[in-house]
Amino acid sequence: MSYEKVLHASKVVIGTKQTVKALKDGTARELIVASDADTKVTQSVVNQALQSNVPIIYVDSMKKLGKTCGIEVGASTVAIIR
Repeated sequence: MSYEKVLHASKVVIGTKQTVKALKDGTARELIVASDADTKVTQSVVNQALQSNVPIIYVDSMKKLGKTCGIEVGASTVAIIR
């Protein structure tokens, strides 16, 4: 289900730096986090989402999340933006 949300979203940002930026500037609607990503990588993004009251959805695979976004590598975090 969450992969489908990403697939059908009109705009997304991929990766921790870009998702943190989207969360800070208020453009992120939802955060998708891969459960198999290193917590050290995703923790700052999750904390920012919690502070910004943005819903967090967890998916099982970085590789599948990256593929859903149309990239060749895994994605630890993706934000659906306004």
